[in-house]
Amino acid sequence: MALSASLHLRQSQSLVMTPQLMQSIQLLQMNHFELTQFIAQEVEKNPLLEIADDDPSDRTPDRERDASEAAEADARAQAADSEPSGDWFEHGATGGTGRLNDQLDSNFDEAMSDDSGPRKAEAPGLIDQWKSMPGSSEGSEGYDLEDFVAGQVSLREHLSQQIPFVLTTPRERIAADHMVDLLDDAGYLQESTDSIAERLGMELSFIEKVLAGLQTLDPPGIFARSLSECLAIQLKLLDRYDPAMEAFVVNLDLLARRDFASLKKICGVDEEDLIDMLSEIRKLNPKPASNFDRNPVEAIVPDVIVREAASGGWAIELNPETLPRVLVNQGYYAEVSKGRACKSEDQAFLSECLQNANWLTRSLDQRARTIMKVASEIIRQQDGFLTHGVDALRPLNLKTVADAIKMHESTVSRVTSNKYMLTPRGLFELKYFFTVSIGSSEGGDNHSAEAVRNRIKVMIAQEAPDAVLSDDDIVERLKGSGIDLARRTVAKYREAMNIPSSVQRRREKRAMAKVSGF
Repeated sequence: MALSASLHLRQSQSLVMTPQLMQSIQLLQMNHFELTQFIAQEVEKNPLLEIADDDPSDRTPDRERDASEAAEADARAQAADSEPSGDWFEHGATGGTGRLNDQLDSNFDEAMSDDSGPRKAEAPGLIDQWKSMPGSSEGSEGYDLEDFVAGQVSLREHLSQQIPFVLTTPRERIAADHMVDLLDDAGYLQESTDSIAERLGMELSFIEKVLAGLQTLDPPGIFARSLSECLAIQLKLLDRYDPAMEAFVVNLDLLARRDFASLKKICGVDEEDLIDMLSEIRKLNPKPASNFDRNPVEAIVPDVIVREAASGGWAIELNPETLPRVLVNQGYYAEVSKGRACKSEDQAFLSECLQNANWLTRSLDQRARTIMKVASEIIRQQDGFLTHGVDALRPLNLKTVADAIKMHESTVSRVTSNKYMLTPRGLFELKYFFTVSIGSSEGGDNHSAEAVRNRIKVMIAQEAPDAVLSDDDIVERLKGSGIDLARRTVAKYREAMNIPSSVQRRREKRAMAKVSGF
């Protein structure tokens, strides 16, 4: 068969992931912090993009009047400050302070200390000191009071101030500085002394000596290598580390299992002494460095705010703080494009920047609209949760929301990732409202898994020490409420909430009841 070349015309459809489409998908999944960083990078690269400031045209006549009145008050205050009078409390900014003096105690001098004369003379000096603070001069923009707040001392700084009083030689301080860098967020030394000695080329006995000195520093329990050692260090400082307490600290695994009978036998104490030892252990700090935050906790900024509307129902709005205000500088583009010195490559660069800027603004607008659609549908589906609480949470999945708003499930999944909603019930992640459905034993509506978990938690919290509920008892109570759940599922939910078994809870509740009675 002879080979030949030929041309065929064929039509086909395919989905092409353009860079702009990929950018839109990425913007949809970003949280507020990631979006802010991304926009800052785009503004730095694109000369046509600008971050919009507050528009002065938004100022209402009332605001302008308030501003003018504030300016006049400042002018009067400056005029009053320039008066040479020393009786500063008798001359106000408005010239009519007689009413203020009448409202004060007539025996103002006698109400103060006996040395009232010098205090009156010192008052102008205090005012002068206040006026001399940064930002108080004429024409200044003011100052932030946080600039005068003492800085927070880090754990390293706190330890470095104490090390010279414990370790005197430079060789000891070198080893100490190295071990300070090895501390974790809880204040534990995670590396063994053998590896530290090998890395620094020092004797093991020398490293152990330095570590013993470091373990005497504040906070108590710092530089421990385990929880048992951390508690032992604190008990030694309290002079409470006797043989019985030593056996108690060494066998913390028995305490975690609530095996108090074995603890009494190992420690050689009766039940009353064991309760005293347990109360002392509870007073100790298992994480000595917890008060020294290496990474400050950042507050979560909600993307959606839900509040009760005056006309009934719920008012849903996007948080203005999370909405980036990005503008395209069309005037700059037109001015540069009309320039005679604009080369073809420069014109191509500006055209690409304009295209990217317009696409970014449209993508941000589409992102806001999509978040609003998803949030509105979630509130419509979970209206009972806002009204009655977690017990009224309905089963919900991504497909239900996607079908309601005519979008794909993947789009809804990206919208609900790392996004938060502020409701009258508290701050929740959007994914919190999507829960598994659990069948009803009475043939009614299905129940939400989160609502069932909350019921189990409430049941266990309300149980009495002499009537602890087993998993089978919980299953029976749930079935009486119309919830059909297997015992193994109850055990799985209980373990996920870090709730011990009925045997362990019975031991703990009895011990706590005795501690309270004691």
